[in-house]
Amino acid sequence: MTADHSELDQTELAQDFYQAGRNAFERGRYRESVEALEKAVSLSGPLSSLGGEVQIWLVNAYQAAGQSTEAIALCEKLGTHPHLRTRKQSRRMLYILKAPQLKRREEWLTKIPDLSKIEAANGDNQIATRYDVSPKRPPRPRPKPEPEEIDLSQVNTKDNSFLWIALVLIGLTIGGLIWFS
Repeated sequence: MTADHSELDQTELAQDFYQAGRNAFERGRYRESVEALEKAVSLSGPLSSLGGEVQIWLVNAYQAAGQSTEAIALCEKLGTHPHLRTRKQSRRMLYILKAPQLKRREEWLTKIPDLSKIEAANGDNQIATRYDVSPKRPPRPRPKPEPEEIDLSQVNTKDNSFLWIALVLIGLTIGGLIWFS
């Protein structure tokens, strides 16, 4: 029973590292993501279903961190994974990773500065914002302005003869259609 209990703890710990790796990846912290995902793979076992899913994320993290040779090597290794879904995903990713790079002009690119040094210098803020994301509140609905009251003394309420002319023309048209049919 203790072996099952420790195996459950190890799986939960692997899940925690996996989630931490995904969160770091989604925040653009690729080095942290690689570290957490590598720990998750070692805890979950590379041949398990969870291990395959974690390794697919690890391929993405390697590529984003600039470690394309590791990404390609792991992707090739995943081509023989026991789970079909992992094999299919690895083949698709390998096709993309090995695709030739297009040449891009320098003026087409936007340089994104590395903000990791700023975050490291501001340690208080980094701890508070590392994994806590407060959900955004939906904006409060604005009260609709009440329509202005219309002064009926200024509205033309006289009988409009256009209505009678339109009714006569419709009657003549219908009568003509009946007469000629």
